[in-house]
Amino acid sequence: MNPYKGLALFAGGVLFGSAGFKLLSSRDAKKAYTHAAAAALRMKESLMESVTSVQENAADILASAKEINEQRAQAEETAGAVPPEA
Repeated sequence: MNPYKGLALFAGGVLFGSAGFKLLSSRDAKKAYTHAAAAALRMKESLMESVTSVQENAADILASAKEINEQRAQAEETAGAVPPEA
């Protein structure tokens, strides 16, 4: 590889990096970052509402299932407590 080519690539990389840094720290870029962060926070809030709703529904289902099992156990105890007729 030509040594000048390597030097030119290095210099180009430095210039490109410097321009990129300036671009990323500009006022417009900061505004875009702020809007992106705000959208991410809104998305997080929406997701947390959905998760909370699912958790509440799961808790209701679990409570209903426990109640059904308790009623079934009581019915089995009642059926087993009746003396058989001869």
